[in-house]
Amino acid sequence: MRWAVAVTAEGAARLCPLDGRGRAAGPVVTEPDVARAVAARPEAARWVWRSTAEVYPRLLDAGVRVERCYDVEAAEALLLGHEGRWGEPRSLAAAWARLHRRPVPEDPPLPGADLQPSLFAPGPVPLPSGTDPLGALLEVYADQVRRAEAAEHPERMRMLLAAESAGTLVAVEMGRAGVPWRADVHRRLLDELLGERYPGSGEPRRLAELAEEVSRAFGPGVRVRPEVPAEVVRAFARAGIRLSSTRAWELRRIDHPAVAPLLRYKRLHRLYTAHGWSWLRSWVRDGRFHPEYVPGGTVSGRWTTNGGGALQIPKVVRRAVVADPGWRLVVADAAQMEPRVLAAISRDRGLMEVAGSGRDLYSVLSDRAFGGDRDRAKLALLGAVYGQTSGDGLRHLADLRRRFPAAVAYVDEAARAGEEGRLVRTWLGRTCPPATAPGEDDGSGADGGTAPEEAGGEDGASGARARARGRFTRNFVVQGSGADWMLLVLAALRRALAGTRAELVFFQHDEVIVHCPAEEADAVVEAVRTAGDVAGRTAFGETPVRFPFTTAVVECYADAK
Repeated sequence: MRWAVAVTAEGAARLCPLDGRGRAAGPVVTEPDVARAVAARPEAARWVWRSTAEVYPRLLDAGVRVERCYDVEAAEALLLGHEGRWGEPRSLAAAWARLHRRPVPEDPPLPGADLQPSLFAPGPVPLPSGTDPLGALLEVYADQVRRAEAAEHPERMRMLLAAESAGTLVAVEMGRAGVPWRADVHRRLLDELLGERYPGSGEPRRLAELAEEVSRAFGPGVRVRPEVPAEVVRAFARAGIRLSSTRAWELRRIDHPAVAPLLRYKRLHRLYTAHGWSWLRSWVRDGRFHPEYVPGGTVSGRWTTNGGGALQIPKVVRRAVVADPGWRLVVADAAQMEPRVLAAISRDRGLMEVAGSGRDLYSVLSDRAFGGDRDRAKLALLGAVYGQTSGDGLRHLADLRRRFPAAVAYVDEAARAGEEGRLVRTWLGRTCPPATAPGEDDGSGADGGTAPEEAGGEDGASGARARARGRFTRNFVVQGSGADWMLLVLAALRRALAGTRAELVFFQHDEVIVHCPAEEADAVVEAVRTAGDVAGRTAFGETPVRFPFTTAVVECYADAK
C-alpha cells in the first residue's frame, strides 16, 4: 500500500493511503509528529512525499527507516525533461501552480558541484497561503502518474522514477552515515606534503618555497604568483613563450626551468585549497566526512555534491579514509561499465556476446576485431562513445562499425539527433534537453562551446555548436543509461544490506564503498555482485550482457587501487 504524507508549516503531518492512480483511498489524518506517523504504519510499502531531503532526515533522527519512497520533486524534474521542458521549475509549488494555471514560482538555486554547505541552502518553495499541502501533493502526484503513463515507454519511465527516488534515500542515508575519516592521518599527510604553515598568512612552507623557485626561474628580481594564471602567462610571454592558459598539458609542452616547480605548485596548491586544514575543520567531525549528495545533479543523472568535494577525493587524501577497528571497506567499481551499457542498449548481438563472456571486455574485443591489440580495441570503443572521429580514431571507428554495426549506429543516431536539436533519451527515459543548458558538461568533452578554428562567422559557429552537441548526446545515451543502471544497483544493494551492520558510505559514478564489520565483508562482496546482475536485468531486460564489479576489501581506501 502507498501512503502520502505532507509536512505542514507548523511541522505536523497530514497523511492518507493512496489507490493505484495516486488518489486518496481513505480518510486524511493529521498527526503532530511525522516520524511517529510514519513509524505507526509499517504496512506502507512506499511513501509519497514532496522531497526526501525535507522528510527523511526527520525520520532518521527518530530512528525510522523507510523501505521505499516517491520523491515528487525529483520526479517532476524527470517528467519535465521527458516532455521537452527541461529547466522549468520542479518544486511542488511550481507543479501545483501549473495545474491551476497560476504564476509559477522559480526554484531556489539547485545545489551543484561543491557549492556552499547545506547550512546555507534555501528551504522549500512555499505553496500559496491557505493551500492544503497534502491536497497539493495528491493533485501533483496523480498528474505525474498520468504523465508517466503517457511517456514514450511508460514501464521504463516508472522504473526511472522509482530508481531516482531510491537514490534520494541512499543519498540522505550516506550523508548521515559519513565516510570513515582519520583526521590525524589527514593532518600528518598535509604536514608531510605542504610543510608547516607560516604565522599570519597561514601559507604552507612548501608552497612558499615553490613560489620562490618559480619566480627565480624567470630571472633576478622577478616576482610571480603561481596561483594567478594571468601573472604566469605574462611571465612566460616576457620569456618569449606564448601560452593560452596554464593548464598542465600545455605547460608540459614547453621547455623552461619554471615548468617543473610550477606543476608541483599547482598540484600541492589544489590539495591545500580543496582538502587542506580548512576543509578538515569544516567537513570532518567525530571521525566522519559528511558530504551532502545531490542525486541527478547533472543532465546525465550523475550525482554532484553540495560542498566538500566528495566526488574529487585525490588519491593521496584517500590515505585518511580508514575503516573503524575491526571493520573493513568494501570498495567496488563497475568494470568497463559504459561499453557494457552500450551493448545492452544497442542490442548489438556481437557486442553483447563480447560483454557477456565473463572475461575482460577489451581483451575479448581485441581478440575478435583488433588482432589482439587491447589498447587499440579500447580506444576504438571509447572513441565511438565519445565521438573521436579524426586520425586513428576514425580508422578504429571504421573497424568497429564493420564488426558491431548496431552499436555504432546507436550512438551515431544519438549524435545526429543532438546535432538536429531533437530530444535524446537514455534507455529508461532520462532526457537530454535540445539546447545547451547549465550542468550539461559531464566530462564528455562537449561543452557546447565553439573551437576557435571552427568559428567562421554565424554559420560556422552554429555548425560547431551543433557538432559539439552531437558529441555530447552521443555520450549522453551511454553515460546517462549507465547512471540510471547505477541507481538500480544502489537500490538493490541497499535492500540487501538492510538488517546487517554494513552501511553504504560513498558513491561516485561507477564506484561504491560499503563500511562493514570484517566478518560481513564476504557477504557484502556477494551482495554487490548480485546487485549488479539484478540491476542489469531490471534496467535492460534479459540480455547476455554481464555487469561485473571489481571489488577490494581493505582497511584503507588508498589500498584499493
